[in-house]
Amino acid sequence: MGAIVGDAVDIVLDIERPYPPLLGRLVHPESPKSREALEIHIKELLDLGVIRNIWHNDKVKVTTPIIVAWHNGKSRMVGDFRALKTYTFTDRYTIPKIQISLTQISQAVYIRTMDSLKGFHQKVVTQRERKYLRILSHCGVYEYLRMPFGIKNAPSHFQ
Repeated sequence: MGAIVGDAVDIVLDIERPYPPLLGRLVHPESPKSREALEIHIKELLDLGVIRNIWHNDKVKVTTPIIVAWHNGKSRMVGDFRALKTYTFTDRYTIPKIQISLTQISQAVYIRTMDSLKGFHQKVVTQRERKYLRILSHCGVYEYLRMPFGIKNAPSHFQ
C-alpha cells in the first residue's frame, strides 16, 4: 500500500499532564462473530503493513482494547483511543470557506486525489508516537505503523 510521503503523523501530548506510563486493560470481550471478524482484520492490516505484532517480551507501555463496529453487515476494527484523546493537544484549523476553495480549484492546472477508502492508513506514524497507538486483542498486542481510525487530530492531517 502506498504512503503519503513527507508528512508523518506526530501526536503532541500535554506535557503538563504526562500520559500514564501504563494504561493496562483487559481484552475487550467479543462475540464469536466479532472474534472471527477481528482475526480477518488483523491479518489484512498485517499483510498491508498497517500494524505490526509486538512480541510479548517487548515492554508494552499503552494498550487499548479493540472494538469491532458493525454497519450494514460489514465490520471495521477500531482502537479505543479515548484515553489518549484527553492527553492530546487539539489541532486548531479554521475550515476554509467553500467559495474560496472552489475559486482556487477552478484556477488549478492539476488536481490531486486520494483513495479515501484507506486514506487514514496512507499516513505514516512517527517512530516516537507508535507506542501510543497499540491495541490489544485475543490475538496479541499490535502497534500501528500507519494512522488508525479514531485518534484525535487525524482528520486535520487531510486539510
